[in-house]
Amino acid sequence: MSFTHRMAGLVAVVAVPLGIAATSYALTDEPAAPRVPPAVRLSTTPTPPAPPPTPSVPASTATAPSTTPTDSVVPGPSATGDDDDDDHE
Repeated sequence: MSFTHRMAGLVAVVAVPLGIAATSYALTDEPAAPRVPPAVRLSTTPTPPAPPPTPSVPASTATAPSTTPTDSVVPGPSATGDDDDDDHE
């Protein structure tokens, strides 16, 4: 009798998810096919690229930014520091 209950449980464990997956698959709609435009028009003559903008201030009078980054090193944590207060149980 115990074997029958185990087989029923095994069948239920396998059959229920398969039934849900089959039902979900049967109820889904297929995506619509992508629509392609009837005609695509391409330009026959390429447009030339725009010229680069000219600077309004001459290079000799241009100023550097007022704040410049520095290469400063931030000190790391101390290796001898006694910060083990939170390690107690």
